[in-house]
Amino acid sequence: MDPCERLLRELIALPSVNPAFLPPGDPRAGEEKVAGFLLAHAAAGGLDVELRPVCPNRPNLIARLAPAGPVRQRVALVPHTDTVGEAAMSDTLFHPVLKQGRIYGRGACDTKGSAAAMLTALLELAKHGPRPLHTEILFVAVVDEERGQLGSRTLVRERFHADLAIVGEPTRLQVVTAHKGVLWFKLETRGRAAHGARPELGQNAVYQMAKVVECLATEYVPSLSDRRHPLLGQPTLNVGAIQGGRQPNIVPDRCVISLDRRTLPGETNRAVLGEIQSLLRRRGLAAHLLPPGTEPSLPLATDPQHPLVRRLLDAAGQRGPAGAVFFSDASILAHGGTPSVLFGPGDIAQAHTAREYLSVRSLQQATRMLRRFLESLP
Repeated sequence: MDPCERLLRELIALPSVNPAFLPPGDPRAGEEKVAGFLLAHAAAGGLDVELRPVCPNRPNLIARLAPAGPVRQRVALVPHTDTVGEAAMSDTLFHPVLKQGRIYGRGACDTKGSAAAMLTALLELAKHGPRPLHTEILFVAVVDEERGQLGSRTLVRERFHADLAIVGEPTRLQVVTAHKGVLWFKLETRGRAAHGARPELGQNAVYQMAKVVECLATEYVPSLSDRRHPLLGQPTLNVGAIQGGRQPNIVPDRCVISLDRRTLPGETNRAVLGEIQSLLRRRGLAAHLLPPGTEPSLPLATDPQHPLVRRLLDAAGQRGPAGAVFFSDASILAHGGTPSVLFGPGDIAQAHTAREYLSVRSLQQATRMLRRFLESLP
């Protein structure tokens, strides 16, 4: 079996579901086992390795290949080790299956396939050469991308820096230099409770929120079509959840909606929230902004003419860069001072599905492209 294919199968067989998606104590939760396995594999291949704790039992892994001479630049290969999941999911998701040239299993493309391709390419370089003369290469496997990006945020707080980070994501082997940011926030309307038999004595917060949602759908969302990015298209807004009221015979005194706003490079979260609040005020709609539950992920916009990005584009046989509508650790690292792009085998359309898979051909192509890039480094 191809070493990279074997590595991917072994990674799938080690559950590493983000703990946020499972009840406390679920044995399938956490990235520690995968990090330990990757550490042993990297160390056996001659890399210098270390684990850096992020949360209890959730470490980042850093493996280093030193250059032949003094370090003048640093390149980082950055997949994430957590996957999505839920308490009711079947354990068969962690039994990798090869069928018709595809490897099926949880995390196959998001992003254990990227991890396998990146580490295999690096270990091949360490074993067979040619080792770069002045470029240190890091394999950095981070935790918590699927929830709050604690792994990449911790790296930034630790003053991690590289001249380029290649963040592993299923991009169909395209080098992605731009992606949208995401701002999650909540709006609340407040009313006055009353008996359902005398609704005229109360103020229905759900009715008020219905007007807010209609305003957002009919006025705010259409206004976004005037903003476009050449790789990302236009920004979007989605009302993803609504909670209001307790039972039918009580006029609800509170209603809350949860929103997902995908932002473009150049937009700021403060300005986005301001324009929404301003529109609602102009329409006489009282909706209170609630503090976000998670830190926002900012848009990514890396210069495609950056010399190392151009080198990666050449290695991938790609004329120009691509964009992605999803967010990633790349924006965290980029806003922390490390130019970052996305690259990896697989398609985001397969990620998070019950039949998640990665084609063996795509996995092998990614390994070859990464190896070609690493061999080109000075």
